[in-house]
Amino acid sequence: MRTRKCLTLLCLLLGIISPIYAYVERDLLQQAADISTLESVLVLNQEWVKYPGYTDRAGWDQFLGDYKDEYIKRGEKLLNYEWKVIKATDYIEYERSGNRRIMEDPFGSNNQAIVDLLMAELAEGKGRFIDQLINGVFHSCEMTSWALSAHLTAQHSKRSLPDYKENIIDLTVGDLGSLLSWTYYYFHTEFDKVNPVISERLRHELQVRVLDTYMNEDRFWWMAFDYKPGILVNNWNPWCNFNALQCFLLLEPDKETLAKAVYRTMVSVDKFINYTHSDGACEEGPSYWGHAAGKLYDYLQLLYDGTAGKVSLFDQSIIKNMGEYIARSYVGNGWVVNFSDASARGGGDAAIIYRYGKAVGSDIMMQYAAYLNNSLSEKKAPSNGRDLFRTFQSISHAKELEQTRPFYQSPAYTWYPETEFCYMTNKAGFFFAAKGGYNNESHNHNDAGTFSLYLNTTPVIIDAGVGTYTRQTFSDERYSIWTMQSNYHNLPMINGVPQSFGSQYKATDVSFNPKSRTFSANIAMAYPEEAGVKKWTRTYTLNNSELKIKDSFTLKELKDFNRINFLTWDKVDIATGGVVTIEVNGEKISLLYDKNSFIPSVETITLDDPRLSDVWGKEIYRLSLTARKQVMSGTYNYTIKSNNK
Repeated sequence: MRTRKCLTLLCLLLGIISPIYAYVERDLLQQAADISTLESVLVLNQEWVKYPGYTDRAGWDQFLGDYKDEYIKRGEKLLNYEWKVIKATDYIEYERSGNRRIMEDPFGSNNQAIVDLLMAELAEGKGRFIDQLINGVFHSCEMTSWALSAHLTAQHSKRSLPDYKENIIDLTVGDLGSLLSWTYYYFHTEFDKVNPVISERLRHELQVRVLDTYMNEDRFWWMAFDYKPGILVNNWNPWCNFNALQCFLLLEPDKETLAKAVYRTMVSVDKFINYTHSDGACEEGPSYWGHAAGKLYDYLQLLYDGTAGKVSLFDQSIIKNMGEYIARSYVGNGWVVNFSDASARGGGDAAIIYRYGKAVGSDIMMQYAAYLNNSLSEKKAPSNGRDLFRTFQSISHAKELEQTRPFYQSPAYTWYPETEFCYMTNKAGFFFAAKGGYNNESHNHNDAGTFSLYLNTTPVIIDAGVGTYTRQTFSDERYSIWTMQSNYHNLPMINGVPQSFGSQYKATDVSFNPKSRTFSANIAMAYPEEAGVKKWTRTYTLNNSELKIKDSFTLKELKDFNRINFLTWDKVDIATGGVVTIEVNGEKISLLYDKNSFIPSVETITLDDPRLSDVWGKEIYRLSLTARKQVMSGTYNYTIKSNNK
């Protein structure tokens, strides 16, 4: 990819230093409308729905176009589907071993079956899929809860077995609730022809599990109604509120009740927008962009539709910045900058990136979406799992996306001054990414000051990402997992001590100088007191041919030898003193260091978790440069060059 003139967010500031805490009471949604305004602008009785009615066969033929047969074929595969029972022990297994999948896999299979049967019936319209759809609906209604075992700890019991005495709203309660709300909207008349109890039961369950629970409960953490500094407001907030908004707009007939419910979602979603830095970066990483900024877009689009465009935030710069983050974090060939729990593979959903870009007027996003769409080896009928709104939207914009000119080039640099992410590229083919931040970000890793490096879009100095989620992943055992620890990121162990978890453990004096192409951060405060460090400034400078890294430090005491770690994969050679040779998929680099100052070593890390091995293969490597001497202050220098000819 060629490098074009740099793109920056907000402003071009030389050596800018910014705070890491973002929460600003913008309350943009509440400023856009109050309850009385909503009562006058809300589109009632589902007239905001732009898609054909079930019996409008010509409408569905036109809407689905060439996708029609594919949707029907997907449904045909499920005409004899055996609905899976989620046993009590499947829920309890989360407490026993931490295994989530034993409950989530059959539940997810059932939910996807409902989606495919629904889409098949909308496509064909002959009633062939109705009975199986009824089976799925009735099966779902018979479940005690639609929440995942991993999320049922939100119950008062704190246990992973559903409690019939209460309802909670998590991601899947919302997802399935919105899916079944669409099911009710399209098929309640058809269900009534079989037996009115089916629709009555479904409508009752949606009322009790979603509508009433949403209006009567303030205690769910993702709502953030009682926000206090230090509380995380992450992707759960727009995701759950988007689902709640769908349910209310599809089900609630009373204008006053609907206005109160919609306003309640606006108050909650404002907390997420307030929490997000104005530079728009997603601290959860590109893998979560679709669930964070992407779900915020879905919510804002639905709110726009449900108010006939009278309530809109699409002209707000923070909303546009949040959208463009996904394009700026793309490295190439399916690789992305993957801080936190994000995977190194991805790029985003082209359809939603396009729609988001169109809404905020971003050519970068629309052309990037076309670039992603153009790279697909096979074009399939859109499917966004349980999210029917996204699927319908993707279908409605598919032709526009196909007709958009594909274009993407990595900027010379992108600087997120508040989130403290920095990306730079050079003429030698390097893409460099580094972060400041603090060690209590959403989906946090202890990684303040770390970096990743790519050569001709191939990652050569890597962030491993995260393994399969278990109970341990989101518990007080999280930092016993190696992928979360700073000693398995591209960072020093100071006096033999890694970084610690907590908001107080952070990078300070974080700055980026676009003229000298230098990013620096003092990471001393990211380490606990036992590290005995007074100052440790890491500086990265990317010039036209190489990356220079400098660690300047002052310690309070000497306890152990400092060790500088780098993660990589494929082939590593430390045989030559002062030079480490790394080759990944034919891309070759040399890491130069002072052989009189360091002893190199390589540790093999076996990857037996498919979430990691599917990205990196069977193993990765931790290269360690261990200081030969203990000194109270000093400077370490390392240089990374391309060996490609």
